[in-house]
Amino acid sequence: MHPLEKLDVREKRELLRKVAIVGVDESDEIGIVPHKSTLQLHAEAARNALADAGIDKSEVDAVLTCSAGGMASVQLAEYLGIVPTFTDSTMTGGSSFAIQLEHAALAIAAGICKVAVITHGQRGHSDRGRPGARAMMDPWAPAAQFEAPYYVGGPVGQYALACMRHMHEYGTTHEQLAEIAVATRKWAMLNPKAMMREPLTIEDVLSSRWVVYPFHLYDCCLVTDAGGAVVLTSAERARDCRKRPVWVLGAATSHTHLTLTAMPDLTQTPARYSGPRAMAMAGVTHSDIDVVEVYDSFTYTVLVTLEELGFCAKGEGGPFVSGQRTAPGGDFPLNTNGGGLSYTHPGMYGIFPIIEAVRQLRGECGPRQVPNARVALVNTTGGTLSATGTLVLAAD
Repeated sequence: MHPLEKLDVREKRELLRKVAIVGVDESDEIGIVPHKSTLQLHAEAARNALADAGIDKSEVDAVLTCSAGGMASVQLAEYLGIVPTFTDSTMTGGSSFAIQLEHAALAIAAGICKVAVITHGQRGHSDRGRPGARAMMDPWAPAAQFEAPYYVGGPVGQYALACMRHMHEYGTTHEQLAEIAVATRKWAMLNPKAMMREPLTIEDVLSSRWVVYPFHLYDCCLVTDAGGAVVLTSAERARDCRKRPVWVLGAATSHTHLTLTAMPDLTQTPARYSGPRAMAMAGVTHSDIDVVEVYDSFTYTVLVTLEELGFCAKGEGGPFVSGQRTAPGGDFPLNTNGGGLSYTHPGMYGIFPIIEAVRQLRGECGPRQVPNARVALVNTTGGTLSATGTLVLAAD
């Protein structure tokens, strides 16, 4: 049983209210950054997020990451010169950082540590083809035995199979998927840090080359280099930080499978479990959410995640995103930084939705600012729709 399950909703809410997010930022450069190492991207993001918080590195006593090689948090702490009292290298793919945020919040609330830094750095673009950049698959792993021999491998192909099932069962169309790519690009056009800022139309998406059916090029995320970091501390310490605190009202984790062949249902994700738990902990309903940031490795990831989080009924994700309602000016602000589809996606994107949600709640997003954003929902996904971390964050 999850330790938080022993507590009632009020106790869970009060526990997390003892913690605040006080700093967020990216590395100095994001996009194509071949001249910097992975650890440099981590370190730059950590330095910038600590500066955003107004906290000195000497105060950091918790290090959380999963993308700094083997024994990741140990490697990163050595690089940063930190001897922590709390360390966490939880690796659940792109969902890792939301899940680590839940861990860090609980550790701070329990008094195990005072200032936690969660970092990510990855050279997804510059490491392509570099020998040793990707870990070899364990030949004993189920995926190696039962999927690889049948050429079921790689995120694009696996997500494509899941998407085709959704299209078969619910009639989801290419045009509806393209609506997501176009709306996300419109947000990216308002973000000076976004890699892709040229206008994009539904016709552009549908006429772009196939990657793996049913995905056109613009249904797929970018491949970039980037780093990001988030700083958390106690509510008491947060009062003296540079920026207004952002509160963690709810946090929940779930995963259902790793291999595609073990997936309970190709049209479902564990967001159906983590989402309701996080919202119940926060004491909010869907109508209370002002801005939504979800993992968009592919357009389909967005569509199915919105269904699983309960923003629309199962199978109605296509009609829900139609008519550009998720674009700037629409009634459902979604992925307001331009997402992994147009802003950045170094391989694991999950820390960047958190960064954007915090900035939206602080009112720092300039032309892409969602008016009066008070409550944000973040959902990140890892593996092949395998693991999710859901957060509900709120302005001070």
